[in-house]
This record gives sequence, C-alpha cells and structure tokens, in this order.
Amino acid sequence: MEAITSLCKRRGFIFQSSEIYGGCNGFFDYGPLGSQMKKNIKDAWWKDMVESRDDMVGLDSSIIMHPSVWKASGHVEGFSDPMVDCKASKMRYRADQLFFAPVIVEGELIGYISVLESEKKAAEALALAESLKRKLAKQGRLETPILTPYTEAKAEEYDLIPSPATQKPGSLTAPRSFNLMFQTQIGAMADASTLSYLRPETAQGIFINFKNVLDSTRQKIPFGIAQIGKAFRNEITPRNFIFRSREFEQMEIEYFIPNDESWKQWHQEWVDTRLNWLASIGLDTAKVHLQAHEGKDLAHYARACTDILFEFPFGLQELEGIAARGNFDLTQHSTHSGKPLEYFDEESKQRYIPQVIEPSIGVDRLFLALLCSAYKEDIIDGEKRSLLQLHPRIAPIQLAVLPLVKNKEAIVEKANAVYQMLKKHWRTFYDASGAIGRRYRRMDEIGTPFCITIDFETLENNTLTLRHRDSTQQERLPIEGLSGYLRDLLA
Repeated sequence: MEAITSLCKRRGFIFQSSEIYGGCNGFFDYGPLGSQMKKNIKDAWWKDMVESRDDMVGLDSSIIMHPSVWKASGHVEGFSDPMVDCKASKMRYRADQLFFAPVIVEGELIGYISVLESEKKAAEALALAESLKRKLAKQGRLETPILTPYTEAKAEEYDLIPSPATQKPGSLTAPRSFNLMFQTQIGAMADASTLSYLRPETAQGIFINFKNVLDSTRQKIPFGIAQIGKAFRNEITPRNFIFRSREFEQMEIEYFIPNDESWKQWHQEWVDTRLNWLASIGLDTAKVHLQAHEGKDLAHYARACTDILFEFPFGLQELEGIAARGNFDLTQHSTHSGKPLEYFDEESKQRYIPQVIEPSIGVDRLFLALLCSAYKEDIIDGEKRSLLQLHPRIAPIQLAVLPLVKNKEAIVEKANAVYQMLKKHWRTFYDASGAIGRRYRRMDEIGTPFCITIDFETLENNTLTLRHRDSTQQERLPIEGLSGYLRDLLA
C-alpha cells in the first residue's frame, strides 16, 4: 500500500487536501492524472450503465435537499456509527473498528489488549499479548487472543480494556452513537428552522424524483435511474487512504421493478451485471469475492443484499453493494410528503409502489481497487520496474509520442505531426525530455498502454516504433494506417 500511495503523490494522481496547511484528515484532491482517471471511470460507468441501455435514464440531484428528506429516509434518527473516545490521548475511534481480547495464560486471565482494524490485527494482538505476558512475568502457555469488536464488550469490561493509543486500561468511554451527517444552514439566519444537511448518499435524490422522471420520460417498469455525485459522511476515523474518506463520490442506480417475487431474479441479474462490468475495466477478478447479508446483518428495509468485496492490501473490504430494498424508500417519502409515488401499470390497470434494486459503488474505492489491481513490479534489463497495468479505457494517458532526440528538427517535426494526429482521437501525451529509457519508465509507472517513438528510421521510410507497456515488446509500423491499428488495440 505504501508503494501505491507514494506513486499517487509522486506522479500526480492524489494529494492530501490542504497539504500546505498540514492537511485535512479524510479529504483528498485528485491531481492531473488522478482527475483524468477518475473521469474515465465515471465515463465508462455512465456509457455502459446508462447510454448503452434502453431501460436507464440519468439524474443529477442537488447536494443539499429539504431536511424532511432525511427525516423520512431515517438518516436523522438512525444514520450513526458507534463512537468511543480515549480520555487519555483524546483519540476517537469507531467502536466497530476497535477490537479487544482477553489475555489468558494457562487458563488465567491476566489482562486485556486492544487493536484497531487492519489486515495485521491478529498478528498485532498476539504481539501485544506476548508483551503483556513478559511484563507481568507470567509463565506457561499463552492462548491465542480471540478478537472481539468493542461494541460487544460488557459494561464491566470497559475499565479493563486498554486504549490502542496507550495500551493502558480504564481510559476508553462506553460506545455512543455519532450521527455521520454534516450539518449546514440554508439562508441568512442560523437557527433550527434553517438546519439542513450535506447528503450522505445520492439515493434519496433519486427516490424523491421518481414521479418527476416517470412523468417526463414515460419510462415503463422495469427501468432505472442512475446518478453520479458527491456525498459526505463525517467519518469518526477516516482511514486507508481514499478507501474511507469524508467526501467521496458515488455511482448509484435505483432500478425499479414490479412489486412481486420477481425481485430475486432481478437482484441476481444485477449482481452478474456488475461483476462482469468490473472485470471489463480491468479489476483483478482473482481478488473479488461475494458476501450475502443475512439475518441481523441485513438492513431492516432490505429483502436481500450482496456485497462485492475486494482484497485490498489492508484486507478484504466492501467495494460495491447490490441491495434489494423493497419499496421502503418510496413508501416513506410518499407517507411523509403526502404525495403519491405510485406506478400505474397500463396492462394490468393496477397502481402499486414498485420495489427497487440498488447497485451502488464508490468512485474513490473503485479508483483504489483498480490501482491495486494494476500495480506490478518486475525486472527489465536487470533493473526494477514499477508499472500500472491499467485497462486502456481507464488509463489517464493512452498513448505517448516520444521523439528519440529533441535536437534533430526533422524528428521533432514528424513527432509533433503524429502527436497532433493522434490526440484528436485518444488521450495522448508528448514527451521529449530525458533518455528514451527513462521516458518509457515514466509512462509505464502511470499506466500508459503504448508508447510511440519517432527516430531516424522514421525519416527514411515513414515508419515508427510502437512499444507495448506490459510486455515491453516493440513493433515497427508504418505511419499510414496507424490510427486504424491503434483503434483495434485500444477498443
């Protein structure tokens, strides 16, 4: 993970927000390459999920909505995480990301240890338990610590569990709810009547516009409404780079279906659709897993939910959720607003509130997952090479045009001509600075699939060298017909 975060900063993918002022925790800025790659991800999703389908329309709802929207959706009362504070260090943690374990030696409880959620938490817990055993000079076999979320701690254990900041017991508070919505004010007066929120999700903007979209587009069920937009959550402990941040972007679909048992078929169809799409843009399918929610893990309104998980360097984490939400949301908004949000089926002559299937994915999480899938290291000509094997559709730069030397006017002119020709069709970069090998390495590291070199032979026979990023193989091609050849490669 350190190699990826370092590359992101060094090559202009992602910067810490407000870095010159010490940074702003949980917020990030996307640099020249990162902003382009992020746009490519969103464009690919929109092209495949909206423009290429006859049963999908788009929407762009406002970030700030009437506060009653969030009361009806349940966010005002129930959108919270369990929070716990360390009274000694003043650190704040999410209780469900804080784990504790009793330390037992030869059947005797000698104390407790605590660790934060990470892929190394089991190893860290064992090291802390062994340290406590040595500190107390206990002899005998140490049992492997069994980690439990702090949310499941008993009241009498609160004073015995140490803070991860100090490893001293007695400083952690009991868990308490912390609402994740950012508050704001609408208008000049700052009182309770002007209170509103930055949206914590994009879904509700779709639900409250269901009737508007239905009346203006004449769509018939089944159909979907798609949206890409910013959302904001005041996370207690943002962590793992851009995986969990306070400002993020979502790509979300609400797919409306009949109010019957066909939801199971539609739910599975969307799981398959999303898995296939993720694979099509270069996500490493070997690191993808499915997890179906059941019982208490299922939201109270949901009939089913399947998460697409990805093996990040910091552990197996949720990448996308596909939920069968029933008709909870439309019913809630219809009840609270007093406006009917029904669908009239002309064939059956029935009115009903449709159910919905919701595929929802974070742009930032997908960005990180694609980087983790693409990052590779190998040895070329005895030297270590780091590269991003990004899909051409996602890569911020698709082609690089490189004159072999910059002090030969004829070569530079020909390279510029090729560059101007290609940039009309693809994301193309021109680089004449440095040795050709170093330029290849720079392009490899930012994920450019192909490099085109203009050299002395080009002046003789009007051919050029096309270098493939992943294999480093080179082929000689005529400039005439180059566009058609590249079109097939980049398709």
